[in-house]
Amino acid sequence: MMNEFPRRRFLSLTAMGATAAMMPVSAWALNDAEAKALVGKVVDDINLVIASGKSLSSMISDFEKIFRKYGDVNIIAASTLGPDYKRMSSSQKSAYVQAFRGYISRKYGKRFKEFEGGRIEVKGARQVKSWHEVKSTAYLKGEAPFEVLFLVSDRSGKDLFFDMVIEGVSLRLSERTEIGAMLDKRKGDIDALIADLNKAG
Repeated sequence: MMNEFPRRRFLSLTAMGATAAMMPVSAWALNDAEAKALVGKVVDDINLVIASGKSLSSMISDFEKIFRKYGDVNIIAASTLGPDYKRMSSSQKSAYVQAFRGYISRKYGKRFKEFEGGRIEVKGARQVKSWHEVKSTAYLKGEAPFEVLFLVSDRSGKDLFFDMVIEGVSLRLSERTEIGAMLDKRKGDIDALIADLNKAG
């Protein structure tokens, strides 16, 4: 168990590098203040949903809108699937990204449902290679505060986050493992994976 965190950290950094390599090249004009401002908007929207008192299904719908607006969904979805993404047809890629977006929104919407009565605060930002890491802290009732990191880049043409790390666990890294297992279970059948994602989360 003592080696689990260093191994997870190494794999997370490797996955981040792979994602950066997949992104189109730009001038990388994004700065710390802009990255922090973007995450500030994300957090403000998340806090509004947390405090809304809405039903879980309504909250999940709201989280999907947030993910669609501020997340680099195409890059996250592609990097999560890995090399198998390249063998997909255009129609499969479109269907996969849509299914992935719904799956992530359901899964993490349920996680954020646990934040009711709490809040997330943005603390600061720093540049890491070609992206920016924005640190925030989640405050939940009856629990010690914990860190939530957003990784932000403008390499797709807009300022968007391409990963979220909750308590040291990368969304992309953990989902790459989950979705890889789902694809293996379906013996590499992409259409079956898409059908599974539409029901999962």
